[in-house]
Amino acid sequence: MATGQNDPERRERIITAALDLIAEEGVAGTSHRKVAARAGVPLGSMTYHFGSMDELLREAFTRFSSSIVAVFEERLGAATTPNEAREAIADLVHHLSSGNQRELVLTHELYTLAARKPAYRELTREWMSRSRRALRWHFDPATARQLDALIEGLSIHRALETEPHDRALTLEAITRITQGGGAAA
Repeated sequence: MATGQNDPERRERIITAALDLIAEEGVAGTSHRKVAARAGVPLGSMTYHFGSMDELLREAFTRFSSSIVAVFEERLGAATTPNEAREAIADLVHHLSSGNQRELVLTHELYTLAARKPAYRELTREWMSRSRRALRWHFDPATARQLDALIEGLSIHRALETEPHDRALTLEAITRITQGGGAAA
């Protein structure tokens, strides 16, 4: 086990360990002791790097939401036309729902916290704002808001269904929302 100054990655390992534990055991099953053990750090490192479990959770969920937004930005940034943007959004829905249980659980754990605690609600608002900003590269603000909700809903439904809908249905829903003059100016 590395110590203090010789372990510049310790804080990052703690955050990663916290996300892994949340995905496996939920927020309620995540503790300082479990995170420290998973990260391979002394228990005292937890309070050195994070003043509270709440601070660690906010940092972990901030990292998680930023990683999802990065996928949005990458896929939408590659599109150069509205049709390419529609295709990118369909790809995004199917990527987000393609059986990655870790991302699904982390998303729902964050939503549960956001439903109860304003600090996490602000974090989810920032996540939505950043996602919508990427969608506005191709569509007007109202359409971007609708698409953001559609992406979320379709991703959740596909991930939880025993027989998820196919890409053609996803693309049809996206097209219906975006064909009413929703291209960005």
